Amino acid sequence: MIPSLNIAALTQRTGVPSDTIRKWEQRYGVLHPERTAGGQRRYSELDVARVEWLKERIHEGYRIGEAAALLGGGEQVARTVEELRTGIVDATIASDVDGLGHLVDQALALSTLDESFGQVLEPALVEVGERWASGAVSVAQEHLASSTVCAALQKLISDKRADVRGTAVLACAPAERHEIGLLMLAVMLRSDGWQVAYLGADTPFADAVGLADRLDATALCLSAASRESAKALYHQLAATPPRESLLVVVGGRGTRTTDARDMVTQLRKLDG
Repeated sequence: MIPSLNIAALTQRTGVPSDTIRKWEQRYGVLHPERTAGGQRRYSELDVARVEWLKERIHEGYRIGEAAALLGGGEQVARTVEELRTGIVDATIASDVDGLGHLVDQALALSTLDESFGQVLEPALVEVGERWASGAVSVAQEHLASSTVCAALQKLISDKRADVRGTAVLACAPAERHEIGLLMLAVMLRSDGWQVAYLGADTPFADAVGLADRLDATALCLSAASRESAKALYHQLAATPPRESLLVVVGGRGTRTTDARDMVTQLRKLDG
């Protein structure tokens, strides 16, 4: 992409005044124009996309510093959920750690949770998994994508929210280590007004139930990604059923309830 636009042309293309563009460039480092032999700035189509992206975020209420940090310095500017999904897969294949992190953060910040999970993160991770199975993506790259999404979701869980619905304890079934779906559920519950006690992967059943009792939790959400884990979990529930006042919701790919949004719907029924 050969830079060919001077700052006047960039202003005309984007509608952002040249003084503002210079300030963004100098203070936040969001543009990196090349220089002609005479020292004049020359901007590329990528610079146009970055300025337009920042302009959109400011119109949405972001401060320029916040928007610049969210954009990052990558070579991709995603403006739709489709572009975010493709960008996450491409960044994974390129092992672009910073770019991947910014795209995941953008997906979570700029879309609704339904869009972020259902149209961006879930399908992107499925595609990465399929590429791993075909040999196009390494184990390290697949783990990079998963761990980046997990880290972003963990940050959202840590945000303080008011407890208006009750407490929900979330845990993966014993020996179950796939927790991205459970993390997505935790984020959705937090945004829906629940206090979440997140226990994560490979949690002993008795420990999860015991904590739910100590916290006087309203709900216990258990995740099983494999049929074997789900079967063992159902056996434990039948053998040692929790107290009647504790709603137990079981979900994950190994069960009939495979979508975090379905689990949220079940919990909302508690409000009557």
